[in-house]
Amino acid sequence: MKKVRKQTVGGKIGNFISNNMVPVLFVIICAFSIPLSGYSANYLFSEIIVRMSRDSFLIVSLLVPIMAGMGLNFGMTLGAMAAEIGLICISDWGVVGIPGMVLAAIISTPISVLLGWWCGKILNLAKGREMVTSYIIGFFMNGIYQLIVLYCMGAIIPVRSSKLVLPRGYGIRNTVNLSGIRKTLDNLVSVKIAGISIPIATFAVIAILCLFIVWFRKTKLGQDMRAVGQDMEVARASGIRVEETRIISIIISTVLAGYGMIIYLQNMGTLNTYNSHTQVGMFSIAALLVGGASVAKANIRNVFLGVILFHLMFIVSPMAGKNLIGEAQLGEYFRVFVSYGVITLSLVLYEVRKKREANQEGMELAADQKEDA
Repeated sequence: MKKVRKQTVGGKIGNFISNNMVPVLFVIICAFSIPLSGYSANYLFSEIIVRMSRDSFLIVSLLVPIMAGMGLNFGMTLGAMAAEIGLICISDWGVVGIPGMVLAAIISTPISVLLGWWCGKILNLAKGREMVTSYIIGFFMNGIYQLIVLYCMGAIIPVRSSKLVLPRGYGIRNTVNLSGIRKTLDNLVSVKIAGISIPIATFAVIAILCLFIVWFRKTKLGQDMRAVGQDMEVARASGIRVEETRIISIIISTVLAGYGMIIYLQNMGTLNTYNSHTQVGMFSIAALLVGGASVAKANIRNVFLGVILFHLMFIVSPMAGKNLIGEAQLGEYFRVFVSYGVITLSLVLYEVRKKREANQEGMELAADQKEDA
């Protein structure tokens, strides 16, 4: 019979800190940096609202592959590239407002589905190494994307607007003005509270996605993904098509990432043609991990906690660095260092925790066998 081992209060606190090391670390960093920055609570709250509305949809798109046991989907940048193609098209055709955003989403969807299917097929050949493989796939597709945007558009793919094309006659300019859809969704329904504008429509879209994720977990496909994520061989023995289920999870994530990128860029109002997608993938994954997610487990609570803590650090660190040592650039370096460092730390902690749990289970099993003997 298995013994029930009681934990002391100190042990429970220790376990909580150990299991939530990254969020606790960021709470300490933010608590230290906020007073040094000198920013008012009103300003910080306003900035956090903007960043939550801008980034949350993208981060939620990462939850589906984690559910299927495929880890952090660095390949979400494929969906972001598909969205950028759609936004370049509507900018050339002059479609503005909500119809422009919808058309960009329609254009991005088949591209995202195709890229997600292709990415999923490759990841099925690299089981156990999905994250690093998806990261490299993102680099590869970035090269293809740049080839299309830099050389094909204007030369092979017709582009009518001279404002989009480089002076040589082909290739898209480094920056595309999205004034036609800038803050279209944010301003569709918004309210002001204490001088802070809250984009109700954008948060409504994010809430719908969150409800979809909650509902999706309870569906047959969602249950299959969870089973695959827990043990592929057991899932296969149960009659679940493991490879197809994994591919579907990547397709859903890639399509949602494309929609999230459109929401992100309508808030920004400017498309950095060659670099926008490379930044959102890394920052979205870092924010999710800061919220307490791991490679194997993540939920909606991790998304919003991560957005708040990660972006709060982003907001206050430059001014805190300037006020502390007179050099704002230190905060900029710190932000880049943290975005990569938090991913590394989370992966290391995950592996350490997994080995510790395996050792603990082994010790408990040995103790139970000894007692039975």
